Amino acid sequence: MKTVVICAGGPIDELAPLEPYKLSDEVVFIGADKGSVYLLNEGIIPTVAVGDFDSLSSEEFLDLTNRVASVKVASVDKNETDTDLALIHSLDFDPQQVVLVGVTGGRLDHFISVLNSVYRFQKDNPGIQFIVRNKWNEMRLLTPGIIKLTTNPQLPFMSFFAFHENVEEITLTGMKYNVSNETINIGSSRFTSNQLLDEHGSISFSSGICLLIRSSDQ
Repeated sequence: MKTVVICAGGPIDELAPLEPYKLSDEVVFIGADKGSVYLLNEGIIPTVAVGDFDSLSSEEFLDLTNRVASVKVASVDKNETDTDLALIHSLDFDPQQVVLVGVTGGRLDHFISVLNSVYRFQKDNPGIQFIVRNKWNEMRLLTPGIIKLTTNPQLPFMSFFAFHENVEEITLTGMKYNVSNETINIGSSRFTSNQLLDEHGSISFSSGICLLIRSSDQ
């Protein structure tokens, strides 16, 4: 599966492990601002580095420009965030999946901005799977249809939320708490902390955007 991994500059102690992605020939890395330095420190040369790079020291920026073939410097005074710019460039690689790391923790306004950007890109590109990951959580925005769910012992809990609009005719199968043709209303927390009972299950719904968070108790 062609995957683009975007690494942003959030708190490094929340950064999802990058080692599994380093082993694949089908992964492209994009560094967003300080995330470019995180990648270099992990022994990963990003294909593209984007941002205004205002969080880098002069030494870090010089090292970045010496080691990364494509460094796209944006103005500090811009309408897009650095992560937005990385998402835009991710589409150039025709990915099936875009994974964002380094976007959680730290400033809450930054995280809400990322969440809304992922929502926009997922709506505009339904054939691409956009995923946010950190050490203990994975977040996806699901579009209508039938989505197969597979157990992950490291992230056993699943929570479902309506995002921007109600989720209609939701059916959950193979779960500890199954439902059939119900609605997740905006603001509802009823569908928090479910679990798969076996290796596989599914979620289906007819309209809306469903925020799926898979998590652990660390």
